[in-house]
Amino acid sequence: MIKEKFRKGVFEMGKVKTHKASAKRFSVTGTGKVKMNHAEHRHKLGKKDQKRKRHLRTADYVDGKMAANIRRLIQK
Repeated sequence: MIKEKFRKGVFEMGKVKTHKASAKRFSVTGTGKVKMNHAEHRHKLGKKDQKRKRHLRTADYVDGKMAANIRRLIQK
């Protein structure tokens, strides 16, 4: 008996899994840009000045080949 997956000599590939660690850290906007948060905004905030902490709060965008790699990892 031939399994459904191997019928007529056609093998169906499995699904590509999302890289969950990257999916938690990056998101894709409606225009296709890859958005990320800044690092170094979790602890030891007392020694960082207010301007630096304010800029770390805002999101940043990944550009170039790295954005394409991240989009491939999170399948978006």
